[in-house]
Amino acid sequence: MADWKPFPRAGHPAFGAERLKAHWNHLHRGDAEPWPDDPLVVQAWVLFHNGEFQRAAEAGLALGDAGLNVASKATCIYANHLEAREQLRQDLLLQAAARAEAAQRHLPELPGPWYWQAYALGRYSQGISVAKALTQGLGTRIRHALETTIARCPSHADAHLALATFHAEVIDKVGSMVGGMTYGANAAAGLALYEKAMALNPDSVVTLTEYATGLVMLKGPDALPEANSLLDRAASIEPLDALERLYAASARVALES
Repeated sequence: MADWKPFPRAGHPAFGAERLKAHWNHLHRGDAEPWPDDPLVVQAWVLFHNGEFQRAAEAGLALGDAGLNVASKATCIYANHLEAREQLRQDLLLQAAARAEAAQRHLPELPGPWYWQAYALGRYSQGISVAKALTQGLGTRIRHALETTIARCPSHADAHLALATFHAEVIDKVGSMVGGMTYGANAAAGLALYEKAMALNPDSVVTLTEYATGLVMLKGPDALPEANSLLDRAASIEPLDALERLYAASARVALES
C-alpha cells in the first residue's frame, strides 16, 4: 500500500478507547455503527478518529469482516478529502467498493457493506464526472446500494444523506427531465431525504455541509442564503475528531468562495 498523506493533528486531544466510547453515539449517529465488542476493532476506530487513516485501514483489513467498516470508512474519507494523486484516489475508492461488494455476498443483512460500496462509487463518480459515471451504470448501482442500506437500517442518517445527494447530483448534471426519466432522480425526493437526514442527525457538521451543497444543486442560486446558513452552523461546531475537522474546514472554504 502506497504511503498516504498524514493528517495534521497538532493542538487537538487524541482519542483513546475510553474517550472514544464517551463520544461514540455522537460520532457514529450518522453511520449507525454499534460500539464494537472486540477491543482490536475499537483500537482500529481509535486510529480512524485520530486521523491515522492508513493505519486504521490496515488494522481494519487485518481483522476481516469485523474490521470492514472501519477500513472502508478510513479509506473513503482519506481518498475523498486528503489524497491529491488522482489515480491513487480512484484506485482506493474502487478497492473499497470492491471489498464492500464482496462482503455483501456473505453479510447481506448488514448495512455497512451496502453503504460503503455506494459511498465509494459515489465519490469515484464525482472524480470521473457524474455524467460519465451514469453512462457506465454506476448511478443504478449506487442508488440500489443506498436504498438497500436504508431498508436494512432506517436510522442510517448518512445513507439518507448520500441518497439525497444522488438525486441532487443527477439533476444538477443531466437535468430534471432526463434525470427523472432515466435515473429516477427527483428534486422533491432529494429534499425529503435531506430533511430526513437532518431529523436523524441534526447537529452533525457532515449533515449540515452536505445538505448545503445539495440545496444549491436542487434549488439553484435562490438557495444560497439557506445554504450559507447551514454552512455557518457547520463551521461554528467545535470538531471532535479528524472527520469533523475535515468537514468544518470545507464548510469554511465554501463560505469564503
